[in-house]
Amino acid sequence: MSTFEVSRPTVGAQALGHRPRTAFEYALDYAKEREQFGRKIIENQAIAFTLADMKMEIDCARLLVWRASWMGRNGKPFSHAEGSMSKLKAGEVAVWATERAIQILGGNGYTREFPSSGCTATRRSTPSSRGPSEIQRLVVARAISGMKIT
Repeated sequence: MSTFEVSRPTVGAQALGHRPRTAFEYALDYAKEREQFGRKIIENQAIAFTLADMKMEIDCARLLVWRASWMGRNGKPFSHAEGSMSKLKAGEVAVWATERAIQILGGNGYTREFPSSGCTATRRSTPSSRGPSEIQRLVVARAISGMKIT
């Protein structure tokens, strides 16, 4: 299990990669340029708040990956399943952020002219079943509680 735990930040880093960040940056630029009803769409709170949440979630996931990577590199024990937390958060944020970018871009999010069309690949490459996420949650729950949770 300790080998799995040490390798999980690498999987988290792969999930974050450049796609969620690129999707965020492209959606931000698009929202600042795209006009609807005489104003930039970023001036709508729904769009602005979504972009703010995207930035926060991507940064939070990246920090979890960095912490778990540092712990593994320095031989620190993963006493609270930090590797599993980083993998779980990064994978879920990657899918969530790219989906939000596609929503901000509207129909353009699905066309090949826009980089976000590659975001659908992130959604496809990330396991869609709840199994892997639930396993990581189980590992974290056991680590923080010290209990055998089934």
